[in-house]
Amino acid sequence: MSGTMDYMSIHRRLALLASNTRIALVLVISSAALGGGLIILQAWLLAKIINQVHLDSASLGQVSSIFIPLITVIIFRAVFVFINELSAAIVSEKIKTGIRENLSRKILNLGPAYINQQKSGELAYTITQAVDSLDAYFSQYIPQIVIAAILPIGILTVIFPLDTLSAVILLLTAPLIPVFMVLIGRTTEVLTRQQYTAFSRMSAFFLDTLRGLTELKNLGRSADHASRLDQVSQRYRDATLRVLRISFLSALVLELAATLSVAVIAVEIGIRLLYGQIAFQQAFFLLVIAPEFYQPLRQLGARFHAAQNGVSAARRIFEILDQPEISEIPVKDASICFGADLFHEPFKICFENVSFAYPGREQDAVSNVSFTLHSGKTTALVGLNGSGKSTLAALLLRFIQPHNGRILYNNIDIQTILVIQWRAGIAWLDQQAMLLNDSIRHNLLLSRPGASLSQLQHALEESCLSETIAALPAGLETELGENAFRFSRGQAQRLSLARAFLKDAPLLILDEPTSHLDALLQAELDNNLDKLSKNRTALLIAHRKSTAYLADQILVMDRGRLVEQGTHAELLGLGNFYAKLFGGAK
Repeated sequence: MSGTMDYMSIHRRLALLASNTRIALVLVISSAALGGGLIILQAWLLAKIINQVHLDSASLGQVSSIFIPLITVIIFRAVFVFINELSAAIVSEKIKTGIRENLSRKILNLGPAYINQQKSGELAYTITQAVDSLDAYFSQYIPQIVIAAILPIGILTVIFPLDTLSAVILLLTAPLIPVFMVLIGRTTEVLTRQQYTAFSRMSAFFLDTLRGLTELKNLGRSADHASRLDQVSQRYRDATLRVLRISFLSALVLELAATLSVAVIAVEIGIRLLYGQIAFQQAFFLLVIAPEFYQPLRQLGARFHAAQNGVSAARRIFEILDQPEISEIPVKDASICFGADLFHEPFKICFENVSFAYPGREQDAVSNVSFTLHSGKTTALVGLNGSGKSTLAALLLRFIQPHNGRILYNNIDIQTILVIQWRAGIAWLDQQAMLLNDSIRHNLLLSRPGASLSQLQHALEESCLSETIAALPAGLETELGENAFRFSRGQAQRLSLARAFLKDAPLLILDEPTSHLDALLQAELDNNLDKLSKNRTALLIAHRKSTAYLADQILVMDRGRLVEQGTHAELLGLGNFYAKLFGGAK
């Protein structure tokens, strides 16, 4: 299902989610049905009391036999209302928890290649606030649909044998409220979708602003950025006011339709009562029950608008959940399971006319790229930003799959190899250390869950981090905090490097992990990376000429195409793109 997901399909999928919480949903329906029956009984008992007091001049003692059941009905009605709201809240909470877990798991399975194409603030908003906005849909809208379906039918069932004329009027006027709700709801659905889009964009922009606040201050652009933030906020404010305008108009129309309908009932009953064509108790009962007949429909209209934010959020949630994962993409042959020899024996990985385009982009990120990685050799990818280097790494990591062409491991299409086994032989180091808000031990064990203490210590020694960890009061159990704030940037990269040492993978993919560090730290970490790369196969995304200079093979990318290939000396001799990019290297 794509971004063109239709409105009704969203409602069907949301209703299916609600049906999975059967016990709580049964309580919602049963409490609504019992509460509706008590409303009818309450109106009848009240009419009977008023009739005896008003016409028969009955005393309090004479009507106590009716008054006590009336109080009991009111109490039980309150109990059923409480059960209904509590059950609806349980339904909502269970569904939201399940959606949030599935959404987090899905984004994790989609991998960095998908995440990098999204705005991090928008994804964070979808997992948090967007899921929370479903609360009104499940805790208010769905229970109100049940009540609106049960109570009016129950009232009509009672009124038809009692007074056919009033029942016919109720039956004819009742559809006015849903019709107006649907007509206005079409506009509301469009406007709430625009409001959701504006708010998610504002959230993404605000988060990006917070992350880059230091750079904005350093560049003296904070004032300009503040004005842009104000513009984004103004767009969300305008979208919200448009939604509120329609919501208030809808409330007015629905209240007017219900009020006029009750007025028609009151007038016809009054005229008939005046001419003695209807008994007082019967007339009073009809006057009391008529507003209760329209009340569920009026509340349904109000909660319909409250639920629209959830529907808009659900559209985005389902779009993410419906994204195909690599493991879900069918392959021509059955998945091949290798032993422990994957990447350990001599091998070659061949890219054959590989092309890939990201969704929503006309130009290919990589186009007809062909090259070979040889085991035990280091290959450097160089090129300007946006030339396709990271896309090639993502293809090799199988975060994405080629749209055209093949990637072969010893003449075997890698798409036929189990994804888990393929990635188990690869270590990936990015420019930014990916560390969780957890202990140092758990961050290390991500790469090798069953590692022993001695293996952890050896990995820390190889990355020159053992003394730093030993000096911490809690040692390996030290919590890193959000974004590893307890560590400097260099220490965070060393910890990421220790994770790679611990995994001991034969194939390395390095995205210049020292590029954002000062010269001294770069030199220290470069020595560690040389040690890590020794006797391994490595693919380096090189941003510095010193990194490319040491590679056995250099691939030069430009606008998604492989334009040059060779050693450092060979490429300099050509005097083309590489020479202009890295001219003057040793």
